[in-house]
Amino acid sequence: MRELSSGHTGIRIDHLPETSLPPAHNRPLEAEVIFCVQGAISPLLANVYLHYVLDLWAERWRRREATGDMIIVRYADDFIVGFQHEADARRFLDTMRERLQEFALSLHPEKTRLIEFGRLAVENRKRRGLGKPETFTFLGFIFICSKTRRGKFQIKRKSGRDRMRVKLQAIKQELRRRMHQPIPEQGKWLKQVVTGYFNYHAVPTNGPTLTAFRFHVTNLWRRTLRRRSQKDWTIWERAARLANDWLPKPRILHPWPDARFAVRHPRWEPYARIGPVRFCAGGAR
Repeated sequence: MRELSSGHTGIRIDHLPETSLPPAHNRPLEAEVIFCVQGAISPLLANVYLHYVLDLWAERWRRREATGDMIIVRYADDFIVGFQHEADARRFLDTMRERLQEFALSLHPEKTRLIEFGRLAVENRKRRGLGKPETFTFLGFIFICSKTRRGKFQIKRKSGRDRMRVKLQAIKQELRRRMHQPIPEQGKWLKQVVTGYFNYHAVPTNGPTLTAFRFHVTNLWRRTLRRRSQKDWTIWERAARLANDWLPKPRILHPWPDARFAVRHPRWEPYARIGPVRFCAGGAR
């Protein structure tokens, strides 16, 4: 028995012992996919597979079973579902487990939680003598029940510490490799890295995290320059000037959710009366 792996996808090939192997063109092979996690094709496979397994089924469940509002957001194999009533959430979770088992799938036990979250969660938990509402992480952001300066409810998004720590560690290793490059080349590369980080994480309510990330990058750059020579004593003032020359300033680049998802056109469309697409195992009929 041999095991071959390519990236994150492993393929196991079983064949007869070498002493009794038939010719190569007649040798029977049995290929079996062992796992495919975090590979380049994994998000594509998740979108194709879960469209029928989860998306269409959840839409039907919302129309037929839900007694209140329901919303679902999915990206590849990560998804969150919000309910107006707790009873709907518990029934959906139990039914979804059964649905996934029919396709040899299961929910991650450490990432699947049923929490109380939303506009009334703070008051309801305080009334029961509980603490603040739990937070959850989705697509690299921590979602927190918060309030605006005027006291209105607001969902606060904050970059996860784990991902930022991993990103800073990767920058540190790359800076050591580029240690003896000219400062303009280092600054040009760091500008691209910081700009790319801001393009994803520069969402409203995440300003302090952007400032902290830029500060840590500047400090790593300063420490790398000081390692170039025993006589190099790059002080913080010089590192700050280099950061101002090369690194972008932290600012919010993405609009608020109500502006991003604002509906500008009526929901009626000429083709709105066309029924949903139906899937048949043997093809269209």
